[in-house]
Amino acid sequence: MIEIKNQEQKKSLNAWANNKFKGTVIAATGFGKTRVGVIAIGKILTANKKAKALVLVPTTQLQDQFKSEFDKWDYANVLDRVQILCYQSAYKLKDEEFEVVVADEIHLGLSGEYRKFFYNNTYNRLLCMTATRPDDIDYKGFLQNLAPTVYELKLDECVKLELVSPYEIYCLPIELSEEEKAEYKKANNMFVHYKYKLGQFDAFNEAKRIIGSSNVTAIEKQHAVMFYKAMRLRKSVVDFAENKIYKVRDILIKLGKTLIKTKENKSKIITFAGANDFTDRIATCINNNKDVCYKAVTYHSGMTPKKREKALDTFKTSGADVICSTKALNQGFDMPNADMAIICGLTSKSLTMIQRVGRILRFAEHKTGKIIILYVKGTQEEKWLKSAVKGLTNVNWVDNLTEIRL
Repeated sequence: MIEIKNQEQKKSLNAWANNKFKGTVIAATGFGKTRVGVIAIGKILTANKKAKALVLVPTTQLQDQFKSEFDKWDYANVLDRVQILCYQSAYKLKDEEFEVVVADEIHLGLSGEYRKFFYNNTYNRLLCMTATRPDDIDYKGFLQNLAPTVYELKLDECVKLELVSPYEIYCLPIELSEEEKAEYKKANNMFVHYKYKLGQFDAFNEAKRIIGSSNVTAIEKQHAVMFYKAMRLRKSVVDFAENKIYKVRDILIKLGKTLIKTKENKSKIITFAGANDFTDRIATCINNNKDVCYKAVTYHSGMTPKKREKALDTFKTSGADVICSTKALNQGFDMPNADMAIICGLTSKSLTMIQRVGRILRFAEHKTGKIIILYVKGTQEEKWLKSAVKGLTNVNWVDNLTEIRL
């Protein structure tokens, strides 16, 4: 497996070099994109003793992780000429010169603000890396002009090459409570009402245009604002559906019973929710239920960096079996021991889904990653889910927990 991985990494670097050192490498989590970036910089700076390099990442945690990779791959000697910056800092740079720039998780660095870095600074070589193409049409077009795709290896191709572990996805429906159903119906009726006010077939773009314009009427502005409010209210209902918490509990109880029978080790589990408050509630339910034999920690943007780091260390060192996150673990983190994900909050973006699935597919012998996605049937969330998994295989739509192989 290591040999194949190295061959594919070499192919990606050669493709980048053949395109005059300008391009994007798209490969699933577990492929080793960080190593590709480190080797690209290491070889260039070793050959040119005066050259400088820049690594762009989306989070401070990834700054530390990227730095450690230079040590891991024997390029610590060039680190004094490498800056590692977050996108939210790098866009403020002006008139800086670099021999090579490596932009990791580039899909998070394509906003209008962050693009300023590419306009205001110079570099001779640019390597962008991501797990999949951006969903946004504008982002996709900008990236193609900035650094066209030179190498792509999709998730299922990585599975076939044993670069990542195989996976099983189970889509499991849950019901809203009667009160939640009433809230959802009210929000959805509001959404439909203002969708027609804005123009049924292009309401999203029309609302976006109105919000961004100063040359519109007060009524038009109100319609756009209420349209977006309805969207948020509708999403909030499904994101906070109480039965999702109970279903996570039931999954862990069943897992515990399975472990007693098979005498296997506990799975390492990541949960993903749609809001930080809900993430906290999932962890509380796990830790306060005597029938659940798992301990959970939380990891999300509402916590201090020190608390997040402690939670991650607790999970990695087996002090906890479940780490409950919102978006903070979506990309970049190396979670080699995780083999199950329970997804409780959704968007329609395939990119987000692939990033989350990738967290549990680091290759290990005899490992099959399991992903259980909880969704509210008959709501917009079901449509988001169908859109998010359309590019993935081995997706199983089940009716109840008994149909899932745990």
